[in-house]
Amino acid sequence: MQAALLPDRGVLKVAGDDARRYLNGLATNDMAKVGPGTACYAALLTPQGKIIADFIVTEAPAEDGGGFFLDVPKALAPTLVQKLNFYKLRAKITVEDLSEALGVMAVWDGAGDSSYGLGYADPRLAALGWRIMLPPQLAAEAAEDLGATPVDAGSYEAHRIALGVPRGGEDFAYGNTFPHEADMDQLAGVDFDKGCYVGQEVVSRVEHRNSARSRIVPVAYDDAAPSPGTPVMAGDKQVGTFGSAAQGRGLALLRLDRVEDALAAGLPLTCGDILLRVVKPAWVKFAFPGETQTTS
Repeated sequence: MQAALLPDRGVLKVAGDDARRYLNGLATNDMAKVGPGTACYAALLTPQGKIIADFIVTEAPAEDGGGFFLDVPKALAPTLVQKLNFYKLRAKITVEDLSEALGVMAVWDGAGDSSYGLGYADPRLAALGWRIMLPPQLAAEAAEDLGATPVDAGSYEAHRIALGVPRGGEDFAYGNTFPHEADMDQLAGVDFDKGCYVGQEVVSRVEHRNSARSRIVPVAYDDAAPSPGTPVMAGDKQVGTFGSAAQGRGLALLRLDRVEDALAAGLPLTCGDILLRVVKPAWVKFAFPGETQTTS
């Protein structure tokens, strides 16, 4: 078992009598799924359906004061506080940024529930493991208590990338990406049966029309990794943009139809002078490039 403190993650707290109903009216997922020890993955969207911030939500037990705790990108914590307060109106809630006092530790290759903080299984994918909100200075002690080997955040990044799970700010741009493009529909980040939330109409239309043309797709490469932001090419046509990478695996935001055409035509995918191969992870349910090809 390995454990890594994630310095890029912060923590928000949303509390009050209306907290669950309030969050449910804004987020892409159903807050009825959230309880002590149980988390859900969700996002706050623009009215145009693009991701302002994605986050993991869990709830503290009543005996520990209750409230909903959001595991968020630390750089976006102030923006998210501002947005949540903007929509508050008369709701009986408080929104606090606790990122200076609390951090997030990831634990994988074993169970990670700990008495040192607020623990929850990563709701996106079981193989991602557990996450624990705790004071950063207690991370080493908590890892020892779990019997986990402390590693750096880069080890967790390699684990995430190997599983093909996107990370906002690295693999997609906040404010310019739809949930389907970031694979949130594949990673339990959108509830298509819940009531209204900001941006819902756009997300529902993409789902029902099956019209997501671009997706973040895992790729493999040999030797050195391409630089993030490098165009992915098929011949002289750009088909996407490269994102994060580690240990021969990476993620790229690709136009699926253009990649399908390139594979059918026998054109290799390149990033600079580096060859890329698309790799389908087990959790993907959408039609993957190359699957519709026929052989003679």
